[in-house]
Amino acid sequence: MQTAQSPDIDALRRRAGNLRRHVLLMARGPGQGYVGQGLAIADVLAALYFHEMRWNPQDLTAAGRDRFVLSTGHYSIALWAALAEAGVIPLSELPTYGADGSRLAMSTMDSTPGVEMIGGSLGHGLGQAIGMAMGERMQSSAARIFCELSDGELQEGATWEAAMAAGHFGLDNLVALVDCNGIQADGPMVLDMEPVASKWSAFGWATREINGNDMQSVVDALAAARDTAGRPHAIILRTTPGQGVPSLVTREKSHFIRVEPHEWDALLAELDAGGIT
Repeated sequence: MQTAQSPDIDALRRRAGNLRRHVLLMARGPGQGYVGQGLAIADVLAALYFHEMRWNPQDLTAAGRDRFVLSTGHYSIALWAALAEAGVIPLSELPTYGADGSRLAMSTMDSTPGVEMIGGSLGHGLGQAIGMAMGERMQSSAARIFCELSDGELQEGATWEAAMAAGHFGLDNLVALVDCNGIQADGPMVLDMEPVASKWSAFGWATREINGNDMQSVVDALAAARDTAGRPHAIILRTTPGQGVPSLVTREKSHFIRVEPHEWDALLAELDAGGIT
């Protein structure tokens, strides 16, 4: 089971670049998908799966493994990319993303290897992650639970009930990765949730706010969470939908992106031109 060691930041950046390429190639098949979010969260998933988490891609049910809970199930395109890069899912399967009968649905199902919870309706991932964290603590396990959730989910009351419970129980084996990209299904955030970091701190969480598309910042924040005891940890990620592909960054309404067949080669060329992101 791998353990966190001194990170090779450039290697992790290359991993993130690979994840972004996988995301684009997956969405090329159906011509659409949650591409913006997949590109934005690639740095975090690269840091988690290839540095921070203690897990074994060949044994996804090992006792004491760290777990990643994807609350925003429609970010599945990024999770499939990470699991394929790690060898859990064959790379040859990625083009089936979103197809009838595929294991790689546009929202997570727990029938797919590496998935810890069914995602879809928002606001439930953090509560499930808390249950996992409490269970590991009751078994005196050193395993940690990493839960990704979104700023859109902060509009759900269940999220704050869960946050309050985690603070109360002092779950220092739990890390919330709060993706603040400023969008939800129909455009910008409906409710103003700021100041996000201060709110998590008020609920008893050790909180850090970073640029979620800067690999060094991501790695440093995960290390800080690892070294802080007595409280759950919230890392507020400021990410950019479409990160790494300028044309998608500037595209209007980037929650769910439709891309025409003639555009894909140009988008891949933009990603390649950016080098290590």
